Amino acid sequence: MRNRGPQPNDDKLFAERHHAALGAATDDLSWLLERAYGVDSALQLVGNRYRLNKRQRQAVARMAAAPAAVANRWARSLPLADIPDRQVAIDGFNLLILLETALSGGYLFCGKDGTYRDLSSVHGSYKRVRQTQESIHRVGEALRPAAAVTWYFDAPVSNSGRLKTILREIGEARGYDWTVELVHNPDRDLVALPDEVVIVSSDSWVLDHCGAWCNLGRELLEKEENLQLFTC
Repeated sequence: MRNRGPQPNDDKLFAERHHAALGAATDDLSWLLERAYGVDSALQLVGNRYRLNKRQRQAVARMAAAPAAVANRWARSLPLADIPDRQVAIDGFNLLILLETALSGGYLFCGKDGTYRDLSSVHGSYKRVRQTQESIHRVGEALRPAAAVTWYFDAPVSNSGRLKTILREIGEARGYDWTVELVHNPDRDLVALPDEVVIVSSDSWVLDHCGAWCNLGRELLEKEENLQLFTC
């Protein structure tokens, strides 16, 4: 079974000698986003200035955020300690792939808003990895005090139905009180939920449009030993 470890060139692309340029590029992109520049054109401008390749640009895009957006997100964030007896809705692939990547030794990137993000993607098909079960267990134990937990996954993604079965079986075996929903557009479903539901996601669009949210990915990983974390 595969994992979500680093790509072959990641150690070179994110080596210490590139830290200054990546940090400056993230600051510049954040400055441009604050002034309402389109993210694609702004990223091209910044990437060209600092001579970043595609993967480095993706990392910068994950980390950057307009200061006003950061303040707005922080104002609505809740710590894991406030989760007991609350309803929780999880951006399923967003959280699960983040944890799988971290536990596989892949690179994570700390955004201006304090969330951890990865460069992995499902490319239309989700494939279980060696770290999937442990990732699910960590979420289950962390959210055990919650009143109810619902995972939201993209129905069009291949194998999402199989993942739903895995989550249901693990939940029944370990006593996790959760349900799993397969929907066409999880992001829009999440932000449409009542404000009393706490959202778990690190997706920028979701965080800008939802009510209360919890930075669960970071809380589960920030004490992890040997975490490959890039912080600008």
